[in-house]
Amino acid sequence: MILIITGHLAYPLVKEMADKSKKETVVHIAETQVAAFLTPTQIIKEIHEYFEDRLDDIDLILVPGLIRKDTFLIAEEFGIPCYKASTDAADLAMVLDLVDDLELSQSTPADKLIIEEKKKQALQFIEDFENDIEKRDELLKKENNILVRNLPVGEDFPMRVLSEIASAPILSKEDLIKKAEFFVASGSDMIDIGMIAGEDRSDEIPDLIDTLRPIVGDRPLSIDTLNPKEIEAAVNHGIDMVLSLDNGNYHEILPLLKEKNVPAVILPTNFSEGFVPHTPADRVASMQKLVEACDGLEVVCDLILDPVNSASLVDSIIAFHDFHEVDKKPMFFGIGNVIELMDTDSVGANAVLAGIAMELGASILFTPEESGKTHGSVRELAIASKMMFLAKNRQSIPKDLGVDLLVFKDKKKRFDLKQDDNVPIIKQEAPIKFVRDKAGSFKIRVEHAISVKDSYIVATHFKKTKPTISFEGKRASEIYEEIIEKGLVTRLDHAAYLGKELQKAEIAMLTGKEYVQDFDLFKDPEEFIKKQ
Repeated sequence: MILIITGHLAYPLVKEMADKSKKETVVHIAETQVAAFLTPTQIIKEIHEYFEDRLDDIDLILVPGLIRKDTFLIAEEFGIPCYKASTDAADLAMVLDLVDDLELSQSTPADKLIIEEKKKQALQFIEDFENDIEKRDELLKKENNILVRNLPVGEDFPMRVLSEIASAPILSKEDLIKKAEFFVASGSDMIDIGMIAGEDRSDEIPDLIDTLRPIVGDRPLSIDTLNPKEIEAAVNHGIDMVLSLDNGNYHEILPLLKEKNVPAVILPTNFSEGFVPHTPADRVASMQKLVEACDGLEVVCDLILDPVNSASLVDSIIAFHDFHEVDKKPMFFGIGNVIELMDTDSVGANAVLAGIAMELGASILFTPEESGKTHGSVRELAIASKMMFLAKNRQSIPKDLGVDLLVFKDKKKRFDLKQDDNVPIIKQEAPIKFVRDKAGSFKIRVEHAISVKDSYIVATHFKKTKPTISFEGKRASEIYEEIIEKGLVTRLDHAAYLGKELQKAEIAMLTGKEYVQDFDLFKDPEEFIKKQ
């Protein structure tokens, strides 16, 4: 028998979920409204009180997943295994169904264990695939797969994320290195050196490559330019891939690319004559012409993904589809063309475009991160690529994969958090009058690093206008507890304010948002639909 402990508010849902299971269960309602407020001491007391004569019948005790302390004391008291159930009562049926196969924990909620196991299995599948050299070599014999440096690129492999360091020649060496380190930490498979259109900076290219090569390691390094002189300088200095050749410049550089065996991204354009095809048929025809001209060279075909409501996003997608129907060569999908030119959060848009790219058979997902709204796009595409590879191999929709891009919203709603209607409800009529804390004030900021794990929050204490001490930490609680310990807050309203602002700073640190003290992190989502 499994004894399940819960509180009054969650009981109806917990009982419903327990009844769905084939396991023999007993649900006990503890003397608390909110199950998460239970403590091991209280649980021990109630089990003694209500189940003392039935302890021999109990094989397992499950307590709410949200209780703060672990369950060691309960298990020790009764000599019965005791673990945390799910954080959400709606997941309890799933936990009970898997209870014989799942290694439950005394400290981690069961639903998190299930998520972690799914993630572990998903990532292991991808790792095993990438490390299967025999399979890799067999797949590279197909026309839709090529090798760029040592990285397999093609439809049979996970889509590779190529991140662009835009306008690389005008960046300081320090900024160039920081950008590359950030992209590598974000999961980029390949790094692109973005040159400056209309300028010849070919003499600077060797230094750019030498600066970046130690940072990118064995990842392929590409050059983004149509200038034959810059392409030649990059190829002669060991570049791994060229962006881009088109019908206007290929004849000048093709012999060198073949000689050095350097793959190239090719475009269906002729920029030297101002020719840019727009209809799907024209793009496909122009691309086929260039593919024939580049015979003997490994190419990646870019049919050019257009921004929404420019030439036509739909027509460009059709061009990718139609080309792939007649030619299986690897394709290049410039997702940054769409995301940078649309005022929306990048997470969902990147995921959807990665899914479209997978269905079309694309091999490379290309993006810069040139604006605040696209910050994190490389990481998002790196995750999206894994999601689509798993979905493709499982022949499933990209859901419940063990890997996800759920950042700002939850996968499902909680149903066990209900309002207690038996208590009075009070709404503020007027804000309290501001009174300065005699202990001083604080200036809070977020230090964003290359990765979130290296980022931190800083709160500097001021007495009048002079800084006296700074507190650093990765969590709001680390900082406000130290502030309290040192007696630097004496008013309840000031303490509440600090807690609010430090939590905002922590959210900003985790999400990449800019934190500005006293200003909201997020807009009112109904701002543009409210009646005027």
